[in-house]
Amino acid sequence: MTPPIVYDLLVEGCILIASAHEAPVLDAAIGITGGRFAFVGRAVDLPPGATAAERLTLPGHLCLPGLINVHTHTILSMVRGSAEDMGFAPAYTPGVPQGHMVTEDEAIALARLGACEAMLFGSTLINDTYVHTDLTLPAMADLGLRVFSCNRIHDVDFSGIAHGRWEYDAAAGDRLLEQAEALAQRFHHKPGARTGVQLAAHAPDTCSPAFLRRIAALSRRLDIPVQTHLAQSKVEVAHIRERDGMTPAELLDDVGLLDDGLVAAHCIHVTEGDIARIGRARVNVAHIPKGNATGGTIAPTRALTEAGARLCLATDNMHADMVEVMRWALCMGRIQRGAVEDSWAPEHMLEAATLNGAAAMGMAGELGAIRTGWRADLVLADLRRPHLTPHQDPFGSFLHTGHGRDITHVVVEGEVIVRDGRPVRADLETICREGAAAAAALWARAGTGR
Repeated sequence: MTPPIVYDLLVEGCILIASAHEAPVLDAAIGITGGRFAFVGRAVDLPPGATAAERLTLPGHLCLPGLINVHTHTILSMVRGSAEDMGFAPAYTPGVPQGHMVTEDEAIALARLGACEAMLFGSTLINDTYVHTDLTLPAMADLGLRVFSCNRIHDVDFSGIAHGRWEYDAAAGDRLLEQAEALAQRFHHKPGARTGVQLAAHAPDTCSPAFLRRIAALSRRLDIPVQTHLAQSKVEVAHIRERDGMTPAELLDDVGLLDDGLVAAHCIHVTEGDIARIGRARVNVAHIPKGNATGGTIAPTRALTEAGARLCLATDNMHADMVEVMRWALCMGRIQRGAVEDSWAPEHMLEAATLNGAAAMGMAGELGAIRTGWRADLVLADLRRPHLTPHQDPFGSFLHTGHGRDITHVVVEGEVIVRDGRPVRADLETICREGAAAAAALWARAGTGR
């Protein structure tokens, strides 16, 4: 007689959306063994006698693949509520705490605060970049989520950017490339780890053309893709036009970075030629609808995707709610057409936040769906709350009226890392207190530029 199956974790009783374009499964069961999905389907179809070391019985909950945030800066939670009303990104804004001001301890405290926020809101993988990443990457990963990270790579002197000065320093660029390579050797796809690296070329205007070519060469040598900001501001576009006589997208193409491995954040100020170029290259566009709208801008996502770009979603800085991002992305796309169309629907936003994000992070076929054999990352949201009742269309209700704070449980690689809305591996109050103290210290120093 065959002994009954014993899963490491069994999630049951929920409404399952196994992937973006699949119909919901009512009263579902998900069995996980060895960090991978071993059973996905209806509870009544579980193998006879199946049991588990741990069970989550969650009727009235919606189960989704873990959300993948392909572009964020966790430390920049330090400027939330302030920088949004200053008109542009913090790195270009006088009077705002800057990356070169952040101490190691402050970086760790703020990064853990931002990563915890993202995790509580349903992100099971974040792609983060800023400063002190040799310390912040493991500090964030210790919370249990997947973390890709890299120091921002540039050869500009960032202390002058907020004052309109672009001064390039080859030696500084050399140091940052060396740090990025060392980070990759230490953390990229190590067995048993939940960490990775994407080389973070900061932006076309903060990297000289020669330096961008060196980043492209390092990417090829290490077989590690690149992420960057692209056409995020009129300032960037004007500077590249003056410096190089081309658009930012043309520059990235010229130096060998515009390809299907690139994660390009924003893509707002692009010409029709840029859109065609980005589409032909099958670039992963990290769409940041809420952050862009806060600054009065909108990326031409409909044109970009129709040209061939892959739409992915991200929060960038100052908030980490990917559920809200899906809603904003849906609405912004509809505004561009002035219509509701079947080709731009809630399930397409879920695809952007899961399967497309996994592909952009080099993990297609591993993450982004709840499928037998895939890595066991999932989130569960409580649909019994007033704003989610009734829910004839469970995911439609969640996208249009839900929030990250409706997520109650998060599972990564089969481990429950958020339970009943609380992090399992860390004390939430301590994370918030230490993050707030770090931000206060930075704002106190910002006026002096130290």
